[in-house]
Amino acid sequence: MRVKCFLCDKIESIEDFSPLAKKLRNRPIHTYLCDECNMRIESKTKKRIATGNFKQYKSSRKIEKDF
Repeated sequence: MRVKCFLCDKIESIEDFSPLAKKLRNRPIHTYLCDECNMRIESKTKKRIATGNFKQYKSSRKIEKDF
C-alpha cells in the first residue's frame, strides 16, 4: 500500500495487511506520518514536557473496565 506523509508529502510503501494499513483504510480520519516527521514531533513534545508548561488534557468520558 502506498501512503503519503501529510507533513512532508513523502510517499512510502507499507505492507498491505499490516495493522497500520488496516487502520488507514478503515478510518480515514487517521493520517500517516513518516518516521522522520514522527521522531521530530516526538522530540519536540518531550522538550515541551520537560519545560513544565505542557498540559495534557484527559478525556472527560469514563472508561468502564470489564473485570
